[in-house]
Amino acid sequence: MRLLNKIALISGGAQGMGAVTADIFAQHGAKVIIGDVLIDEGNEVARQINSSGNECHFVPLDVSRKEQWDEAVDKAKSQFGGLNVLVNNAGIAVRGNVEETSGEDWDQVMEVNAKGVFLGTKAVIPSMREMGGGSIINLSSIAGLVGTHDTTVYNASKAAVRVFTKSTALQYAKYGIRANSIHPGTIATPLTADLQADETALADRINRTPLGRLGTPEDVVYGAIYLASDESSFVTGSELVIDGGRTAE
Repeated sequence: MRLLNKIALISGGAQGMGAVTADIFAQHGAKVIIGDVLIDEGNEVARQINSSGNECHFVPLDVSRKEQWDEAVDKAKSQFGGLNVLVNNAGIAVRGNVEETSGEDWDQVMEVNAKGVFLGTKAVIPSMREMGGGSIINLSSIAGLVGTHDTTVYNASKAAVRVFTKSTALQYAKYGIRANSIHPGTIATPLTADLQADETALADRINRTPLGRLGTPEDVVYGAIYLASDESSFVTGSELVIDGGRTAE
């Protein structure tokens, strides 16, 4: 099992990428805490994982609230004795070019996508330091590497995650805490439901992806498993791009 003896906290774990991450991490031996604002869905994900003989607990988690991050870390400590993996997965998107993006849109997306990653990272560092190290995995996006025509604030938030990850890696390497970012392309999750429902836009996106398909949550999760495991013990401050080749040209 690649994640044996790992204790992982996953934000946005009630659906989509986060739920798949929790399930596959647990299958690979991790003990898992999932947090989300979707209470019923989160409890159901935990129930299903536990029914398979693995270990998962759900905690309510609004990633923009420091006290809820503290409660999630406390849950990991009380249930499993500590925490050595964080997956900052929770995220939202608002479409619009610069003129179409309101101040409220900007604040909302930054609050979740950027501030949420900051608060989560800050909350877990003391526990990871106590355990002699850990792995912080921040879900950014290829939108944090290149510009787009219609996701202005999403791009800005994911670019913030990219460089924040590098600062974290530099500051906490001496404690054995690693930090890396993952940059998915277009993945078939609830976050891209509007794209998947638009046949023309979907065909265009697939045509611009060299491997000729959308990604699946599993495509991304196996990258996260590598970064969470001891297999990546010499990897920190890096960017793992999982996009079907879209940013290669």
